[in-house]
Amino acid sequence: MSRFTQKSTIVITCPKGIGPYLKKEVLALGFPDVFELTAGVETAGTLEDAMTLNLSLRTAHRVLYLVAAFDAHTPDDLYDQTARLPWEDYIATDGYISVTSSVDTHTVRDPRFVNLRCKDAIADRFMEIFGVRPDSGPNRHRTVLHIFWQNSHCRIYIDSSGEPLARHGYRKISLKAPMQETLAAATILATGWNGDGHFINPMCGSGTLAIEAALIAVQKVPGLLRTNFGFMHVKGFDALAWKNLRREARMRTKKSMQWKIIASDIKHDAIHAAKKNAMTAGVAHLIDFYTCDFSKTPVPSDHGVIVLNPEYGERLGQITHLKDTYRAIGDFFKQKCTGYRGFIFTGNLTLAKHVGLRTTRRQPFFNSNIECRLLEYDLYPGSRKTKHPA
Repeated sequence: MSRFTQKSTIVITCPKGIGPYLKKEVLALGFPDVFELTAGVETAGTLEDAMTLNLSLRTAHRVLYLVAAFDAHTPDDLYDQTARLPWEDYIATDGYISVTSSVDTHTVRDPRFVNLRCKDAIADRFMEIFGVRPDSGPNRHRTVLHIFWQNSHCRIYIDSSGEPLARHGYRKISLKAPMQETLAAATILATGWNGDGHFINPMCGSGTLAIEAALIAVQKVPGLLRTNFGFMHVKGFDALAWKNLRREARMRTKKSMQWKIIASDIKHDAIHAAKKNAMTAGVAHLIDFYTCDFSKTPVPSDHGVIVLNPEYGERLGQITHLKDTYRAIGDFFKQKCTGYRGFIFTGNLTLAKHVGLRTTRRQPFFNSNIECRLLEYDLYPGSRKTKHPA
């Protein structure tokens, strides 16, 4: 039986705070017994199942397929255990491997040494069996292995994603401090928006939120935008099965949507970047772009969600200026957005107090290492003020 069809543990990683949304995605794909971890979820499946996960998931970073778990106290223990594994069943003699690791054990100071010992063990096994060895290096464009080693517990995975899934493949033009695609998708899923109602995104920057919203609305999976994954370079990869998966995903993609997605930014270069990125993602026809101050963004008289991701402020001068911006967001919500649900994604809760509206929910997220909140506001007529709105 091909190793590609053998069932094992699958760990899917994501940033902190996104786990609940990743879990819902994995369950929706029909995977059983999905357990939420600190920064990911765990389930079970084959490398063929990993193809589906890589193709479909919006909030994942890496899909890791467990090869072996064992105890190791020293790098030499790791070498011995790794050399015993049947790597020839997974890797071709003319292949290329890279190794990444997450190491927390007192016997190792530099994780790079762990990566090297793993490569050495595989190379020596191949030399003993075949007289040749696969090439290796830092690039993740072929077969990627990942070592998780904590105390004496060690696990070796095939990273079926290769390059992290956080890059959905459409952002060809990026501006300062863009929101990562997985975080944008999780933010939209947290609002509960699924294409029912308008999606309004003032301060859109390079368009990530609006583009992810469009992908969700027409059920276009992000994996269609990528041409290379780690699982393609594992022995037993079925190119025809992968082709059929992609074809079925394209057939499920809708061509249009009933509601509007509106994105605006005051900067011309931002709108230029957003349009280019939307074209690359194949959703430019679904988004109406406007170059204007956020307060001038067209808001259809109906219902939906409005999501803003304003600057957080790093210096005193910036924060003083941004107080007025956050106040203006509150005015915009009250004056133009009645009937909608408003959301502000921010890493500065002190500034958020200047919005002047009561929050109905404060969902924690992390933008890189910055602890953030997705603040929700019900924008009914005469929204009440509170002394502690954020």
